[in-house]
Amino acid sequence: MSLVQMRNVSKAFAGVRAVEGAQFELRPGEVHALMGENGAGKSTLMKMLAGVYQRDGGEILLDGKAIDVRSPREALDLGICIVHQELNLMNHLSAAQNIFIGREPRKPGGFFIDARKLDAMAATIFERMKLRIEPGVQVGALTVARQQMVEIAKALSFDSRVLIMDEPTAALNEAEVADLFAIIRELRAQGVGIVYISHKMDELKQIADRVTVMRDGRYVDTRPMATTSMADVISMMVGRELDSAPVDPPDTATNEVVLEARGLTRGKALRDVSFKLRRGEILGFAGLLGAGRTETARAVFGADVIEAGEIFMHGKPVKIRSPRDAVRLGIGYLSEDRKQFGLATGLDVQSNVALASMKRFLDFGAFVNGRMMRTVAQGFVKQLAIRTPSVAQTVRLLSGGNQQKIVIAKWILRDCEVLFFDEPTRGIDVGAKAEIYRLLDALAAEGKAIVMISSELPEVLRMSHRIVVMCEGRVTGELPGRGATQEQIMELATRR
Repeated sequence: MSLVQMRNVSKAFAGVRAVEGAQFELRPGEVHALMGENGAGKSTLMKMLAGVYQRDGGEILLDGKAIDVRSPREALDLGICIVHQELNLMNHLSAAQNIFIGREPRKPGGFFIDARKLDAMAATIFERMKLRIEPGVQVGALTVARQQMVEIAKALSFDSRVLIMDEPTAALNEAEVADLFAIIRELRAQGVGIVYISHKMDELKQIADRVTVMRDGRYVDTRPMATTSMADVISMMVGRELDSAPVDPPDTATNEVVLEARGLTRGKALRDVSFKLRRGEILGFAGLLGAGRTETARAVFGADVIEAGEIFMHGKPVKIRSPRDAVRLGIGYLSEDRKQFGLATGLDVQSNVALASMKRFLDFGAFVNGRMMRTVAQGFVKQLAIRTPSVAQTVRLLSGGNQQKIVIAKWILRDCEVLFFDEPTRGIDVGAKAEIYRLLDALAAEGKAIVMISSELPEVLRMSHRIVVMCEGRVTGELPGRGATQEQIMELATRR
């Protein structure tokens, strides 16, 4: 018997069809993978099930009975819960308060919150998840990975019958993924139906029972995961074959050193970090969660203050006290958290593309030349294959892959000499990944100096001309891009 059935479901935004005539079935005690390129309609389909969006057509059945889910609250009452790809937490509250917000236990009389019981309830969930998180810790003080686990804990606290996970492992390391999978298997054994949206092919083989593929807002097919190859899934997703072969990296050993860092130090996060970046080079940064890769990028970009160390551009020492200084020197930084640090999600596409170069769009130094801004943005939409109804579309309504392309367009327009890409393909489908790989290769071929931080070792090995490996705030080794192996990287990544 089906737990959930969605039949001929449709949804449009501003006249643009996001989902059309789609179908989906979820059985009790099943992990059902939902796949498709960014913009294929996966998240929109599930948000209709979770009450975030109202469907324009079709029907949704729960236990064979038609339901009309008009809000997330109604969905929760029906036992349907969604863990969004974007974090939905309040950073100033504790982990326990975030998990049970609006459902806090009360002391006798019902006026005061029972803080001790609240923390105990959160601790029980964390213990079940095998997490070492203090219930009273402020969420804003946690890493992105830990915040993601708090989000998942909040979903589990509802004892949901239907649990929708949208890219739940995007910010998790291997150990945390293994713990999450153990929890998923336990929930599956209890009869919970789990919808698992992910672009990570290796994960799906481990955890999914069936896979449904969507393309361009439409249903393509549903197949058993055990008998479906990843090549078949990719073919259904993109409607074409992708070239995944790595590009033979050029020899950049004699190229000019554009950027050099010497002895960067900031507490335990960075300990005497040094590296060189050459023109036309993609320098990969690898390491486990907490290794100091992002902290290195933020230090060079002036987002974090360093206690010691020097930075050189073209052999000359420079002072970078803020991101403004870095941008002025020709350094761009694409943050791993594009929503918080890379985009103004409430603005449209053209405004976001122009953000880092606004001066060039001002007439008489004060008036925005909207026509010029629109024309430039339209050029990048075409060049980077950004899927948007128009450059006037609000960025928050676009898929993650298209949002990432807009951030890239912003820094290309700024014509930065040095570009830091921090997890550039996180939460992006295989088709968009291939496009971004080609873009990075093209930028390097033009002479840009690129640092690429990635937690995906195949990605690091495919793209890097050289690889710097970090562990616990230190550089533990350097490898050539050609001939390096995952085993070599992991040996250096665990060298203390």
